[in-house]
Amino acid sequence: MKARMHLAFDISFTHLDGRWRTPGSWTGRTYPNTDIFEEVARAAERGCIDMIFFGDGTGIPNTWEGSEKAAARWGIQWPRHDVSPWIPLMARATKHIGFCLTYASTFMHPFYVARLLNSLDHVTDGRIAFNVITSTRRADAANYGFDELMEHGSRYDRMEEFVDVCKALWASVEPDAFLWDRETGVVADPDKVQPINHAGKFFKVRGPLNAVPSPQGRPVLLQAGASGRGIKASAHVADHVFASSHAMNIRIKHRAELDAALVAEGRDPAEVGILWGVQLVVAESEQEAIARKENILQMVPRGEAVGAYLSHNAGYDFSKLPARFTLNDLNAEIAASNASPVGFVHQLANEIGGNTEITREELLEHGLRSATSYNRTVAGTPAQVADHLEEIFEATGSRGGFMFSHPVSTPRDLLSVVDFLVPELRRRGRFRTEYEGKTLRENMALDR
Repeated sequence: MKARMHLAFDISFTHLDGRWRTPGSWTGRTYPNTDIFEEVARAAERGCIDMIFFGDGTGIPNTWEGSEKAAARWGIQWPRHDVSPWIPLMARATKHIGFCLTYASTFMHPFYVARLLNSLDHVTDGRIAFNVITSTRRADAANYGFDELMEHGSRYDRMEEFVDVCKALWASVEPDAFLWDRETGVVADPDKVQPINHAGKFFKVRGPLNAVPSPQGRPVLLQAGASGRGIKASAHVADHVFASSHAMNIRIKHRAELDAALVAEGRDPAEVGILWGVQLVVAESEQEAIARKENILQMVPRGEAVGAYLSHNAGYDFSKLPARFTLNDLNAEIAASNASPVGFVHQLANEIGGNTEITREELLEHGLRSATSYNRTVAGTPAQVADHLEEIFEATGSRGGFMFSHPVSTPRDLLSVVDFLVPELRRRGRFRTEYEGKTLRENMALDR
């Protein structure tokens, strides 16, 4: 029997960076219309997709030229709402599909997040996942009182402690603690409700969590670190890893490094999958798919819109670039500022060579393909796309699956996955024909 893939829809960007106006997107309705979210959830569940994923950010990009103007003008990475109120609406419209929301451990407090996710897990009957991030976005950091980004390694130290506290809180009330005995009036067995008395480097939390244990016990945990330190953190905290690498050699290297980190943590690498982020254009003919892919480059204008996107996600102001530079020198400067050392510039260096000297204009041209995900988009017929996914899946250990990210247009490209790609994967024995479990943990074959 072939190993089966897990599939997720990342709808974090359906309305951002020009996607809201592409052919195939909704007309007459704009973000954050609640009907849009409910329709996406119903369509995804029709295809037996594992979960809907929401990335997040809490600042309007202002790293480019130190101003929000470019991002505000072109809709770069904004607007974005906290999706926790939308999830109950989507859950009421469905029965099986899971929902993953994102919070930054650098900015949030674990008690608040643990309590919120516990509540959402009850509302959804056990279908919540938590994507924990550190965030390299300066606009986000400024909204939480940071003048500069926290040092890279310290961000991951804080993340690990954050998740440890959350796990302790989720376990602080035993699953069978509540009695609700009408005759005696006893609510719970006090011996099964225990403080955690955590006192660490970043947090001091007494506990216990003042809530009923949730259906899953705790949410499914995702994490997307790609640096050496980030992969180590993934091995410590994640049930599944989310990764955006698109070069096969980088994917294989990431899988090998994660496996080694998991062994060092005393965990079984076979139990932790990677959900590879891919952008797809699936059509009935290859010609139609390629034509739709080419339209991606028209989503946002070159220049300040691209610069605002790159600067926000890299944590570095690309408007200050010199006329000519090498990618290695630029990436060293980015890393020295405590921004991500494995972002766009690092990935470009892997593609064209770190010692390559390029101009500012050439970098922004490459940046257009990154900002629109053009260079990560796979376009083709269902069979061609399925071939591509199977190649990645097998080369990286046949564990995990795929996160279909940054759809060019919503709902068209999500519906193409459900109606064209999913049936092809089922024919190959690579994807379920129905949901096997009740909770997200069960559907993703995870032990509590």
